[in-house]
Amino acid sequence: MATKKRTKKATPKRKTSKVPKAARAKKAKPAGNGKPKNLSALDAAAQVLASVKEPMNAKQMIEAMAAKGLWTSPGGVTPWATLYSAIIREVAAKGKEARFKKTERGKFAAAK
Repeated sequence: MATKKRTKKATPKRKTSKVPKAARAKKAKPAGNGKPKNLSALDAAAQVLASVKEPMNAKQMIEAMAAKGLWTSPGGVTPWATLYSAIIREVAAKGKEARFKKTERGKFAAAK
């Protein structure tokens, strides 16, 4: 039996744009649709801490955000644990540029 000789198939070349990637970004839609933009839990926590001026733990922040109507949990069991983790990640990633600062164990204050 004769064996078949395998050949590589040519792959088609992709067309690349000469426009830089940053310039190809999608255009933002106008914000005039009548709906207010929902805040994230981190944004709402930053607002709460800025208005309170005293350190709070994550559970207190969640309760204050719900009382002010800034943010409510979409059904999670432990939203304070998620918020705590997100704040810790922001502080670690941004350092001095973070919106939060850790004052003592489990408590945070507004950085600015």
